[in-house]
Amino acid sequence: MRRSSTDESTYRRSPSPESKEQGFARGGPFRRCSSLYGRAGAGDAGDAGGGFFGLHSNPGPKAAQARYTTPKGNKYVVFYLDLSFIFLLELKRCSMARGCLQGVKYLMFAFNLLFWLGGCGVLGVGIWLAATQGNFATLSSSFPSLSAANLLIVTGTFVMAIGFVGCIGALKENKCLLLTFFVLLLLVFLLEATIAVLFFAYSDKIDSYAQQDLKKGLHLYGTEGNVGLTNAWSIIQTDFRCCGVSNYTDWFEVYNATRVPDSCCLEFSDSCGLHEPGTWWKSPCYETVKAWLQENLLAVGIFGLCTALVQILGLTFAMTMYCQVVKADTYCA
Repeated sequence: MRRSSTDESTYRRSPSPESKEQGFARGGPFRRCSSLYGRAGAGDAGDAGGGFFGLHSNPGPKAAQARYTTPKGNKYVVFYLDLSFIFLLELKRCSMARGCLQGVKYLMFAFNLLFWLGGCGVLGVGIWLAATQGNFATLSSSFPSLSAANLLIVTGTFVMAIGFVGCIGALKENKCLLLTFFVLLLLVFLLEATIAVLFFAYSDKIDSYAQQDLKKGLHLYGTEGNVGLTNAWSIIQTDFRCCGVSNYTDWFEVYNATRVPDSCCLEFSDSCGLHEPGTWWKSPCYETVKAWLQENLLAVGIFGLCTALVQILGLTFAMTMYCQVVKADTYCA
């Protein structure tokens, strides 16, 4: 009985002579042999579909290369798209950083401009006092140069210098100037904080030393070259209605007589200090001024707090802008 061509079997038929000839014509056995010994025709044998005695061979390198050509191209496209997306994100971040930098720049410039103008005002008041009032408010004999005019001049000059450095650093976006401004302002802030802590820690000793030094300064009252000290004591005793440092008797040691300056009189007149003590102010000037400061302690505290906040704000602006300039130079160079 003839087997149907549609019957399947696990065994293949032996090739007929015609099929062998056709296989030789296609070069199947030779290609198999060449793939075994020379490894040169394996891909061709797989492409032709031939095999030695009907065995199928694996695809050659050319087929594998052809198979992966398209996915590799897709990977390159995805990689390029990822790079473009990252570049856009970095560009957006750089633009946002540049916008923040510009905002901080103008804020810091405005702040330092006000800072500089304030220093100009303080310096102008100090120069005016030095020119018109001499060494105004020079109460200490140990520190004759420690006058109100000199303090205002030094303070105004220093504030102007710091404000100028901050303005130029903000406009030029210069890291060195910004860091210099930050360090100078930080040193001023730390110095003020240290003085405040020492003042409250040694208040008793400071009171005792200040009274002794002020009593020594009374001996310079009315002498040549001490116009500032004379004017300062006259203004204090008239405005606060007091006499002497701790008592009106402090002036007895100065004049070597029962006498006080005319500014100690209840009713001012020429040579009224030679009259009876009943016509003089009895309150000690040191305790009177100290009580006035305690009554206005809230205003003094608010002034000190505002000064500290302004300095902290300046430090914040300086460091923020410095960091923004560093980031801009690093990521957007």
